[in-house]
Amino acid sequence: MEIPYDLLSEDALRSLVEEFVTREGTDYGHRDWDLERKVEAVMRQLKYGEAAIVFDEESSTPNIVLKKDLRDKG
Repeated sequence: MEIPYDLLSEDALRSLVEEFVTREGTDYGHRDWDLERKVEAVMRQLKYGEAAIVFDEESSTPNIVLKKDLRDKG
């Protein structure tokens, strides 16, 4: 289930994005990005519709995914 990012409070959205960008295995290429730059990049992707927040009802967990990946999975 997709959750519109603007339905979350500012604090909840920031917490979700920070948790996402600090996960092991999140790849930002060969450059080192500080936490604020990573958060800003994900927030921008959400704002411009390039990424989405999804909620997995089975595991009761939210995640952030690229919209193109959602389309590819049908």
